[in-house]
Formats: sequence, C-alpha cells, structure tokens
Amino acid sequence: MRRKEFEMMDAQETESFLQEMSFGVLGTTGEDGWPELTPVNFVFHEGAVYFHGSKIGQKMANLKARPQVTFSVAKEYAIVPSYILDPKLACPATAYFKSVVVKGYGEPVDDLQQKAEALGAFMRKLQPEGGYDPIDAADPAYVPQLKATSVVRIRVERITGKYKFGQNMKEPKLSQVMDGLEQRGGELDAETIALMKAYCPHHQEK
Repeated sequence: MRRKEFEMMDAQETESFLQEMSFGVLGTTGEDGWPELTPVNFVFHEGAVYFHGSKIGQKMANLKARPQVTFSVAKEYAIVPSYILDPKLACPATAYFKSVVVKGYGEPVDDLQQKAEALGAFMRKLQPEGGYDPIDAADPAYVPQLKATSVVRIRVERITGKYKFGQNMKEPKLSQVMDGLEQRGGELDAETIALMKAYCPHHQEK
C-alpha cells in the first residue's frame, strides 16, 4: 500500500534533486521479456534525462526494440537504528531518503549540436571546475567523438518523487530521533535533521 505521507509532488524540489544527483538506474525490457537494469551517469537538462555511452550493447538494443523506460534515482540520508526509540524491539529501525522515478521514452539523439549541448551539460555538472575546451559541434577536434558517442534523451511522460523524513511520526518520538541523530553526528545526520524539521508538519506546529 502506498504511503501518501511519503509522496513528494513539488516539481521544483524534484528537479533540484535530479540536478544534485549524477547516478541512476535505467530500466529497459530485454528480448526475453525480462526487465533489465543498467546503472548510468545522467544529467537532467531542459526537462529531459540524458545519458550517453556506446552505440552498441544490450541497453541500446533494448531501447531500439522497445523505447519505454523507467529511470530511478535515490539518495539515502540516514539509517535510523531501532534503539533510538526502543531498547528492545527491532521494529523502529528505518531509513530516511529521497527518491525520484521517471517514466518515459528513450530516444537516440542524432543531431551533433544537440549531442554537444547534452554532453556540455554533463561536463558542467560533473566537472564544474572546467579544464577543457567547450564541447562544440563545429570544433573539428570534437566531431569524431560526437559521431562515435551515443546520447539518449529520455522524453519524460511522468515524474514521481518520494521522500521519508519522519512525516508519519508525532512528538515526542520525532524529537527523540532528531536527538539520537544529533548525538551520533554522522556524515549526513545534520542535513537529515534539517530535512526532518522542514518536512514534518508535527515539528512545524510546535
């Protein structure tokens, strides 16, 4: 059963999350009818998801036969141990996360200028410090690489987001979890606490 309190429908926040992340899982359908999952780097650019790679391979064959795809991105912020809330039972153990699922159609990009723009967006995201000549379809040094590289655009039909930061909890348990994460002081615990405060209506009402 889908938990309504964990749904995230804010388009701007969903796009910001996709801009932040650089790694996702592409779902295609294989020749044998079984779903196939492929980890890929990606960029969200002008309302579409782009990834690149070789022109040959299983995922490209799958896309040619059936362009419908599912693409997912997720980030785990904190594992919440059970003993924060209960010294005996394992039941309260959980994880706090954000996730986005995209459904759409995988379309090969053939135009060299469009390829250059998509790959330029990749570089700005993954190598923001620069250190390279801008990718230009008119640059003879880039033309062979642009022709040899496959770029795929996922034309988005639907984006759904989900997040879990304790929205289903009430006080005093919510503050108890925050206190436990603060005491632990893990890498993302402070950020998790801030997101709990932002997302949890029970905390906002205090």
